[in-house]
Amino acid sequence: MSESVAFWFTIVVFVLTYAGLAIGRLPWLRTDRPGIALAGAALMLASGLLTFDEAVSAVDFATLVLLLGMMIVVAYLRRGGLFATLAGLALGRVRHPAGLLAVTMALSGVLSALLVNDVVCLALTPLVLHLARHLRLDPRPHLIGLAVASNAGSVATLTGNPQNMIIGGLSHISYLRFAAKLAPVALLSLAAAYLVTWFVFRGALRPGGMPVESKPSKTTAKQPRRRQHRSLLVKSLAVTLVAVGLFFAGFPMAIVALGAAAILLLDRVNPANVYRQIDWSLLVMFAGLFVVVHAFEMRVLSRWDAGQWSAIRDQPVVVLSGVSAFLSNIVSNVPAVLLFKPIIPELPAGSQESAWLALAMSSTLAGNLTVLGSVANLIVVEYARKEGVIVTLADYCRVGIPVTILTLLIGIAWLLWVPY
Repeated sequence: MSESVAFWFTIVVFVLTYAGLAIGRLPWLRTDRPGIALAGAALMLASGLLTFDEAVSAVDFATLVLLLGMMIVVAYLRRGGLFATLAGLALGRVRHPAGLLAVTMALSGVLSALLVNDVVCLALTPLVLHLARHLRLDPRPHLIGLAVASNAGSVATLTGNPQNMIIGGLSHISYLRFAAKLAPVALLSLAAAYLVTWFVFRGALRPGGMPVESKPSKTTAKQPRRRQHRSLLVKSLAVTLVAVGLFFAGFPMAIVALGAAAILLLDRVNPANVYRQIDWSLLVMFAGLFVVVHAFEMRVLSRWDAGQWSAIRDQPVVVLSGVSAFLSNIVSNVPAVLLFKPIIPELPAGSQESAWLALAMSSTLAGNLTVLGSVANLIVVEYARKEGVIVTLADYCRVGIPVTILTLLIGIAWLLWVPY
C-alpha cells in the first residue's frame, strides 16, 4: 500500500470508528462501542497499517492493569457491604430534603475521588432511591445530585475515573501531584453542583415538598439488602487504604492495584461473583482504541504536526478544555482523551503538565452536560427508570448544563491563575 493510499485509508477507518463511537452502534447491527473499537483495530492490522508488534506496543497495559485492579478492589468492597454501610450511616440519619441532598452528593463525590465513579453510582443509586421514597421525598434531585457529584468528585485523583487513569499513564504525573492540582477543583465543583441542584429543585427540597408520582415496581417496597461480610469488609477496606496510601507515596499505581486485587482474590469468596462485576467490555474498548489512535498518529498526525499549532501552544488550558469538553459529549470522554495522546507531548515541556490536567478536568466535568455525557449518569437514570422513577432529559439538563458551564469555568480559572 502506497503512503498516499495508507494516509487516506487510515483517515477513513479512524473517522468510521469514531463515528460509530459517537452513534453508539453500527446501523442495522447490534455492535456496541467496544465492538466498534475492536473492529477498527482489526481493520488497521488487516490492512497492514500497523504490524502486530506495533499494535501490541501501542496498548498501554499499565492503564489496563490499573483499571482491572481497581475494578476488582471495588467489587470486593461492594461485596463486603462498604457502600451500604456508609450510606446507612450517612444518609439514614438525615431527614431534611436539602440535608439529604448535601450528604448524598458529599458521599458520592468523596467515594468517586478514591474509587471508580461508575461503580460508586451503581452501588449508591438503589440506596438513595429507597431512602428518598421511604421519606416520601421527590427522588429526582437526589438521583441527579448523585450523578453530577460522582463526576465532579472523580476529578480529584487519577483513580477517580477511567479517563484519568489513561492520562496518568500517558503523562506520568504522580498521584499526589495530580490530587494537589485538581482536588481543589473537585471540591469547588461539588459545592457549585450542590448549589445549582438545590436552586433548580428548591421547591421539591422544602420540607413537605410533594414527591413526584412514580410507577411502583416489584422492588419498590423493599429495602435493598445490606449484605455485609464483616471479615471481608475489614480485609477489603484495609487493602484499599494501604493501596491508596501507596498511590500517594508514589509507588507504581498499576502494580499497587494489581497487588491489592491479588491479595483480595486469595479468599474464600467465589471469584466468579467478582468477575461478573468487572466491566470487561470497557477493557476491550480501551485496547482497541489504543491501536486505532496509534495508527492515526503514525499515518496522519505525524504529517500534520498538530503539536505546533499556535492556538494549542499559546493557550493550551483554554483550547484543550473547550475542545475536549465538546468531543467528550460527541464520542465519550475516553475516546476524546485518546485523541490528544499524540498532540500534548509535542507541546513545550513547560505546558505539558497543565495541558494534561486541563484534559483530565474538562473531559470529566463535561460528562455532566447531558444524561449521555457519562456512564455514571446512565447508570443512575436507567436504574431509576426500572424502579418507576423517570428522570427526563429536561430534568437532568436543568442541572447538568449550568453545572457543566460553571465547573468548567472554575477548573480553567484554577489552572490558569493558581500558582504551581
